[in-house]
Amino acid sequence: MFNDIGPLELVTLIVLAVLIFGPDKLPKVIQDVTRTIRKIREFSESAKADIRSELGPEFKDFEFDDLNPKAFLRKQLDNDELGLKEIRNGFDLKKEMAEITDVVQGRESDTSSPSSPSSSSPSSSSSSSSSGGRIDMTKKPEDPGKDERPPFDADAT
Repeated sequence: MFNDIGPLELVTLIVLAVLIFGPDKLPKVIQDVTRTIRKIREFSESAKADIRSELGPEFKDFEFDDLNPKAFLRKQLDNDELGLKEIRNGFDLKKEMAEITDVVQGRESDTSSPSSPSSSSPSSSSSSSSSGGRIDMTKKPEDPGKDERPPFDADAT
């Protein structure tokens, strides 16, 4: 329950409890808190038992931990009836991202075929039929006002 409390935090809580309640009232406060926690646990266990009995025999293997999305996914992925491990292992995100950045930056990726030598001519970059239906992303468009900056629009910012 308190797995994330360190020793320094625990000592701080004890010191605060002694300062707030005093050494003479502290044992009674601890007993009251433990009694309350015990009653809450008993109530939750009885509620779980009531829910299980009301659900019937179809849900005899139902666990309340399955309601936690992380636990549910972990259980389903461990089951692997759908073959999700194969799909997850077959997809290499780093490789896919490297290929995309290569295409965007204009470099040839290892899996693509080399471009035709006629792709450097202006007529072949405008027609997609000569390059096999692929667009040449390596050639930058010619922009006569390349060195000019766009006007600053104060209303847009």
